[in-house]
Amino acid sequence: MDEYDAVVVGGSVAGCTAAAFLGRQGARVALLERSPKEDAYKVICTHAITACATGTLQRLGLVEQIEAAGGLRNSADFWTRRGWIRPRPRAGAKELPYGYNIRRERLDPMIRSLAAGTDGVDYLPGATVTELIRDQGGRPRGVRAAVGGEEREVYARVVIGADGRDSKVAELAGLPAKVKPNGRFIYFAHYKDLTIPSGKPITLWTLEPGAAAAFVNDDGITVMGCAPNNDQLPAFREDLEGAYVRCFADLPGGPDLSAGQRVSKIMGRLDMSNIRRRVSGPGVALVGDAAQATDPLVGVGCGWALQSGEWLANELAGKFGSDREIDRALVRYRRQHRRALAAHHWLICDYATGRPLNHFENVLFTAAAHDQHVARAVHALLSRMATPQRIFTPALLARAGWVSARVALTKARPA
Repeated sequence: MDEYDAVVVGGSVAGCTAAAFLGRQGARVALLERSPKEDAYKVICTHAITACATGTLQRLGLVEQIEAAGGLRNSADFWTRRGWIRPRPRAGAKELPYGYNIRRERLDPMIRSLAAGTDGVDYLPGATVTELIRDQGGRPRGVRAAVGGEEREVYARVVIGADGRDSKVAELAGLPAKVKPNGRFIYFAHYKDLTIPSGKPITLWTLEPGAAAAFVNDDGITVMGCAPNNDQLPAFREDLEGAYVRCFADLPGGPDLSAGQRVSKIMGRLDMSNIRRRVSGPGVALVGDAAQATDPLVGVGCGWALQSGEWLANELAGKFGSDREIDRALVRYRRQHRRALAAHHWLICDYATGRPLNHFENVLFTAAAHDQHVARAVHALLSRMATPQRIFTPALLARAGWVSARVALTKARPA
């Protein structure tokens, strides 16, 4: 029988982050990963890490490795029908807060190696969880998993689900979820040597309907993603490649796909339901997409996986002495997760219905296209550097309204 302080189910970004920090804090951790391959990685992804998680990468000690592997410090330009939003640093600042664009093909093995090599962490590849082990009171005490064709029992004070949007741990633990349907589907493909006119690592287009994005990554690989509204799905089923290429044909400032080389198949996900679960209960917690799976086109998944893994580990540090201490830590984690991410999630869910921009968004984006102060606020929102409540202050909204009105008056004047 194996006994640990924590068992982490899922050896990708969120799980490895939690395991690495817990191990550094002196906990004994079992890290279970379903794939037996050391170089396994998530394929359908924007391969972008938002700026909100750069601090976590620094504390993990991964920034130098990411940059050595060709990861790009990301900044973004954003297009709507109200014009281009091109945020620039404040006077005297060298650059805006940044995250990284790096393909999961490189990131996942990198962070998995870090976690597996951390003192106190036992890495168990090829492990598929089948059941939660519970005590007589029903509290989770570990997991049963199939490992190499044999059943193995792994006992732990805390079970951590880092097993993605279709989390088995969440299902077994009975943690409730709120599901918001997505009015769009998504397709990605990777291109080599593709020129993006904006020159930025990230370019986003809000098309009303639908959306598109370009993420420039290491080795000159650009991920081109499109998210049409669901009524366009029959056209994609009839002619996937033709419909996909047409998504980018008339983008303002968009790339010429024919000038690059497509080096992957066209990959997609038709069900992008937005899911937010109760992220903890007695003896169990969720991190990453298991806790909250949000529309992938906006590129928040990796950043929130890193942050939530660190938040949970920090709350649990030194708290394995009793169930009461553990559960208090898990409640604190749940509150922090809600404070930091819930408003972002629901804002993205609302837009992911496929609706056109509302009046407030039109005013905001018009102002951002003409005023750097507002543009930097939009950058702070998209990079998830602060909650919407902190970004959209009365002063910022008043400025946006004034700038938008000034732009409208200028356009109304006779030439």
